[in-house]
Amino acid sequence: MLTLGILGLGEGRSTMSAALNSPKLTLKTICDRNQELCQHRVAEFQFTGHVTANYQDMLDDPEIDIIAIYTPDHLHAEHVSQALRAGKHVVCTKPFIDDLSKANELLALVEQTGKKVFIGQSSRFFEPMKRQRADYEAGLVGELISIESYYHADHRWFLAKGWSLENAFKWLYGGLSHPVDFIRWYLPNIEEVMGYGMLSSNGAKGGLKNPDTMHFIFKATDGRVARVSGCYTGPVQPITRDSEMSCILRGTEGASQGDYMDLRYAITDKTGEERIVTWEHKLKHYFRFEGKSHHAGEYQNYLEYFADSIEQNFTAYPDIREGIGTVALLQAMDRSLTTGQPVKVRDILAEHAIEGLGY
Repeated sequence: MLTLGILGLGEGRSTMSAALNSPKLTLKTICDRNQELCQHRVAEFQFTGHVTANYQDMLDDPEIDIIAIYTPDHLHAEHVSQALRAGKHVVCTKPFIDDLSKANELLALVEQTGKKVFIGQSSRFFEPMKRQRADYEAGLVGELISIESYYHADHRWFLAKGWSLENAFKWLYGGLSHPVDFIRWYLPNIEEVMGYGMLSSNGAKGGLKNPDTMHFIFKATDGRVARVSGCYTGPVQPITRDSEMSCILRGTEGASQGDYMDLRYAITDKTGEERIVTWEHKLKHYFRFEGKSHHAGEYQNYLEYFADSIEQNFTAYPDIREGIGTVALLQAMDRSLTTGQPVKVRDILAEHAIEGLGY
């Protein structure tokens, strides 16, 4: 059984629940500079392990195999680097890093240390998306023609958080990174993106500084196209009609749609059979506290997958290379919004001398 340490106990709350309920992991240490939050988590989970405000304590502990990082985006690169240098495997929440100038250093550290870095794109590990991927790999929809994904949610409640009104906050990274990851999962070699965005009157009234409504078209190196969209400060459809997030595959012999946060999946397979599948019996695995506002079930799924990859020596995806490629794609999307022009992902990578990612 592998031993885990968690850095950052905001989003790391879900990771605590995931690890404490997993037969494949032992949670030894939790770490956050906010001591009041640490004690709150200890009481919430009846945690009897080690608690520290000093990251170095986890780095120095030879019993810790994996460090799970849930700190603010701008700290990820340094925290991942420290963990690798300390000989730890790493789980890092998405988006992986916000500064591509650190990418080559991190890629070199993975090579030098032989340790694994896994990016916590949790939506891949939600039950409908797992089933959609399995059906795709089994050939039930044939060859992929196109993929569509979106994340539409009424997140006006976010405006109560002061940091959401800062110039640095962008729904492009905080929201669209989920459906963009679905695109990357099925079409990893996106070479060009074009998008338009706007700040809605609701967002402007609430004090947002950057677009809250965005639509993008992607083109892959093999010519296939995909689209992704996000709208974040307006009402949404009833969940019986539409989920806040969804991934739609259109193939030569069928089509499928995985929903999130609803445990619902639909497919027309190559035989013409139409099915809708739900997993109400797994609600308590996926959503353990405060309705559907956290991701403990997905985190447990991906932590166990990562533990298996370490013990069985296979690559857990998204790995560091895929994580860096997704950040480059997001930055290309950001530039397209600013310039009103198509942007090639390889141009973003070239600016930072990043090579060998398939673009």
